[in-house]
Amino acid sequence: MSARERWKGAASLAAALAAIVAVWALAAALVGRPFLPSPWASAARLAARLGDGSLALHLGASARRVGIALVVAAPAATALGLASGRSKKLNALVSPFVYILHPLPKVAFLPVIMLFLGLGDPAKVFLIALIIFGQLLVSARDAARAVPEALVESMRSLGASKAAMARHVVFPYALPALLSALRVGLGTAIAVLFIAESFASETGLGWYIVDAWTRVDYPDMYAAIIALSAFGLLCYLAVDAAEALLCRWRDER
Repeated sequence: MSARERWKGAASLAAALAAIVAVWALAAALVGRPFLPSPWASAARLAARLGDGSLALHLGASARRVGIALVVAAPAATALGLASGRSKKLNALVSPFVYILHPLPKVAFLPVIMLFLGLGDPAKVFLIALIIFGQLLVSARDAARAVPEALVESMRSLGASKAAMARHVVFPYALPALLSALRVGLGTAIAVLFIAESFASETGLGWYIVDAWTRVDYPDMYAAIIALSAFGLLCYLAVDAAEALLCRWRDER
């Protein structure tokens, strides 16, 4: 990605943020109720809570849960998805489970997961990992199946082994689709994280939002919502940066 394209993307992001703030400020002025404070009041509370460290603690807890789930789920889902996409026998074994389990809303399993893993972090991490695993598995499988056979045959004619084929053909071809799936998976995971942290938890942005709501401290609640949104945005930007670094060959075509 060129410097001009990066600046254009940053300008578009800033313009979208400005539009959201403007709509929020207008809505707050028109409603004139305590449950919808102005963006300035919410931003001031966000700065105060980050300054005293209370909100940073909960942001760290949420980020830790998502990070552990990503490390646990992503490599296994990618490997299994790419392998099943290139192997008809493995695909025949994996596909029925994908068709049955992937469309189900994962958050519905939260009570069952908590019965097995308890009310602490393991249950929350497992739920998030389940979401990321399913998203990456399906995308990796479909991307691997879409690799042009002419490209595979060309590498095979040069004596490439299965490992070399996976490393130099299948994985690079599937990587853009995997990163797109990761964006979707992380977005869904962060949304579900809010629900998971509102159950039997005393840490995390999800818990903080619900706690502020029960305390009728609306600036605090919106400050935590902004922090959760910022965390999601940072995850997206991190995936974009990884794509720019790992998929530079697309800009050279």
